[in-house]
Amino acid sequence: MNVLICDDDKEIVEAISIYLKNEGYNILKSYNGLEALKILENTEIHLIIMDIMMPQMDGMRATNKIRENKNIPVIMLSAKHEDIDKIMGLNMGADDYITKPFNPLELIARVKSQLRRYTTLGSFTPKTGIYKTGELIVNDESKEVTLDGEYVKLTPIEYKILTFLTKNAGKVFSIDKIYENVWDEPAYNPENTVSVHIRRIREKIEINPKEPKYLKVVWGIGYKVEKYKE
Repeated sequence: MNVLICDDDKEIVEAISIYLKNEGYNILKSYNGLEALKILENTEIHLIIMDIMMPQMDGMRATNKIRENKNIPVIMLSAKHEDIDKIMGLNMGADDYITKPFNPLELIARVKSQLRRYTTLGSFTPKTGIYKTGELIVNDESKEVTLDGEYVKLTPIEYKILTFLTKNAGKVFSIDKIYENVWDEPAYNPENTVSVHIRRIREKIEINPKEPKYLKVVWGIGYKVEKYKE
């Protein structure tokens, strides 16, 4: 699951990241409320740890903005101990509140508790059929492809090729294997057919098709979609 940590103190962000990565969570980082909102626009987040006092946009305002259209758990993190701050945070839509300095075990327990409630109550349904590498996302549920947040228009065959390769990002497939998986029939001299579609896909998803970032040829073997970390 993806946990977004938002705090202007980078040392605290790094410390929390270490604790939660050891528990198997995927961590995203931001250092003010505006950065957090931008990440939420492009990435599925399952829980946010949000500091209150930050530049540009504080945690209260950011949480209030998040609550306009998202129901994901938010744990407020603050150096303040006054009850009024806790009440304000909860009124803004926070689900929990923890003060600095905090016990790492307590933080982990609260994260697990909030995620457990989130999944148990049905607010979160794990999505299947969504394949991501870098900023390239193939959503096989809605049959949509986005790159850097922009929709990419593909033909059905182009879509099938890109979905097959993105689903298996990092793996190299021969032209025969691509043809057999996409066309669902035995390959018979498929070189031109596949290569033409590959070229067209590159023209749509690559800034420079001659030096592709995502859809690459492995000479003498076949093609692959490069695997990038989220």
